[in-house]
This record gives sequence, C-alpha cells and structure tokens, in this order.
Amino acid sequence: MKKIVGAVILLSVLGVAGYFFFKQPPKAQYKTQKVERGAITSTVSATGTLNAVVTVQVGTQVSGTIAKLYVDFNSPVKKGQPIAQIDPALFNSAVEQSRGNALNAEASLAKSKVTLVDAKRTLGRNRELLKEGIVAQSDLDAAQTAYESALAGGKAAEASVMQTRGALKQAETNLNYSTIRSPVDGTVVSRNVDVGQTVAASFQTPTLFTIAQDLTKMQIDTSVDESDISKLKVGQKATFTVDAYSDRQFEGTVVQIRNAPVVTQNVVTYVTVIAVDNKELKLKPGMTANVTVETLRKDNLLKVPAAALRFKPRSDKEKSAKGGPGSMNGAGGGHGAGTGPKGKPGGKDGGQKVYTLNAEGTPVPVTITTGISDGSFVEILSGNLKEGDDLIVEQVSQDKKKNGMGSPMGPRF
Repeated sequence: MKKIVGAVILLSVLGVAGYFFFKQPPKAQYKTQKVERGAITSTVSATGTLNAVVTVQVGTQVSGTIAKLYVDFNSPVKKGQPIAQIDPALFNSAVEQSRGNALNAEASLAKSKVTLVDAKRTLGRNRELLKEGIVAQSDLDAAQTAYESALAGGKAAEASVMQTRGALKQAETNLNYSTIRSPVDGTVVSRNVDVGQTVAASFQTPTLFTIAQDLTKMQIDTSVDESDISKLKVGQKATFTVDAYSDRQFEGTVVQIRNAPVVTQNVVTYVTVIAVDNKELKLKPGMTANVTVETLRKDNLLKVPAAALRFKPRSDKEKSAKGGPGSMNGAGGGHGAGTGPKGKPGGKDGGQKVYTLNAEGTPVPVTITTGISDGSFVEILSGNLKEGDDLIVEQVSQDKKKNGMGSPMGPRF
C-alpha cells in the first residue's frame, strides 16, 4: 500500500514538473555576425544631370527670313564657320544706298574745298586793292564774310562725310550679320529654325542654335542635401552611373561647391559640380547620373555590422515602451545615445550598445563608441570587442509552426 501511495505521489510531482516545464516558452534564438577588420569608405550620394562645360546659345542680331541652313543636329563646327544665312537682299540694298550717300557727301566736301579756296583768294585780293584805294571797305567785308561762310561749309561737308561713312559701315555690318556664324568650336546640339522661317532681333532674341563647345569635357550638376554638404571638398573623387550604361561605372572629380542654396518644398540643397572626362563621347548632355562621392576612407580598422547597432532585445523594447530604464540607455538603436563608463557620453555618438551571447545563450550588452559608416558597417573607436566576436543582428521568432509542433489552424486529422 505504501508503495502505491509513493508511486502516486511521484507521478503527481513529475506531472506538475512536466506541466511547468513544457509550459515555458521556447528559448529565443538569434542571428549573429562577426566583428571584422577591414576598410570603410564614407560616401555621399546625389543625383545630377550631365551637361557640356560651355554651352553657347546662338541668336541673330538682324531680322529677316532664313534663306539657308549649313548645319544640322550633331554637326561639328569651327569658330567663324557659317551655320545659317538670312536673306541678304535688303541688306545689300542698304549697303548700296549708304555707299551712294557717302560718295555724294565726299563730292560735296570737294566742292566746299574749291569754294573755300576761291573765297580765300578773293579776300586776299580785296585787301591789296583796299590799300591802293581801288575798292571800298564794304567790298573787303563782303569777301571776309564769303570766306568764313566757305570755311563753315567745308566743316559741315566733312561732318556729312563722316555720317555717311558711319551709315555705310553699319549697313555693311548688318549685311555681315545676315550670315550667322559659330562663335566657338563645338557641336550643334540643338537647331530651332528652318528655311523660310522669319526671325526677329529684339531685346529677347530667340535661340536659333545651341552649340556645346567641347563634349569631350563634361560636368555633372548635382543637388547635395544640406546635411551632407559639409563632407564635400573640392578635389574629392566621385563615381557615377547612367541608365544608358548601367553595367559601367564612370569617374569624376568635384570641382565646385556653390554657396547659393536651392530650396525645393522646404528642402535645402546645394549645387555641386563634378568634372567628367568624356573622350569616348559615350556620355550625352541631359543624361541623369547617380553620383557617389568618396568623402573619407579608413583601412585596417575594426568594424561591426550596422544591423547590430539597430538590434535591441525584446525585453528592452518592452521596458522602453513602458518608460522604464531601457528607454534611457539607447541600447542598439542606430542613432540612440548611450552612456559610457561612469555615465559619461561615449565617443561621437555618445556611446551605443551591441549585444553578444553568453554561455547560456542570453544577450549581453557591450558599450562601444562608433566612427564613420558606409551604411553596411560601422567603425569601432572603443569598446570591449575584438575581431571574430559574434554580435546579434536579429532575434528569430519561435512559434509552433517554425518548430514543427503543428499548425496554428488546429490539429490535422
């Protein structure tokens, strides 16, 4: 009888123990990644548009009808080369008329010179005759007046000649402007006129052609966010890709950081110019470039995965949500501030926490200070970590489905 009672008691104890044992939740599992030693390159990314370094918009200085076009899209041109011709008929007529006016003015000048010589000769003769008493004083006065009048007429004729010569030069210049010439060596990237179209010179002269001076040298105008602009400096190397050659990476150099802010929907950016070598002429104006500028590089340093800084144990998350101590330690958050030894801020980020696993498989926090980051890895400036240590990057959920203990929809029959 005692044996039966003892067996019943033992079974009861084992049943209660088993109940509490199996009632416990499954032990949490974690994904880990090792602390590595290597290089980290800090970069700034931006998007921009490829443009020629110098782009000239060619208009017209005279009005008229386009009679001829000598170039088209993509035509290479040299400085001074004719690229279009405005009908010169009216300009030729103006030149002929101005030339006739100039000849007439020169003839009038010659005539005034003859008159001046005759008036001067008559004045001298009358002075001699007055001394001999042959002519009266009034005759001398009349000769003096005629001389001065001829002198003034000569000056007026000279002024008329200058005016007509100026008008002739203007007419010849307008005739020369009727032939539109390229102002630079380059390539025609845009043509906005056709033969027979009338163009008018005004304060806002229409653009007839757009000429890129040298497509072997191009630039990217990028918009860099204000939070990243302090990291950029002239001379830094840049790489970029374009959709036309998605499998190829091109290189460039930062040559200008403009101080003028550009505000778009309350977002402040600054234009940064990147010089690009385009000897192969594969890059074309207007292409969209995805640019990455290398701002800093460090070699042979300890680095931790960025995911390890974002990890926080679920118990800490619950404390943070309730406003408990976990809400102030900044554990695991990529931007959370933590405390270093003796409660002092640790490093640039004020100290952050990562987690390792102890022998029982429980997360153990390690306070570190961080440096630069490339988005995937973060530099360790200080902390009790060494190369090869495992850091928790993710907690794996343990539901019945993953453990093969049945379906959450109920037992199968």
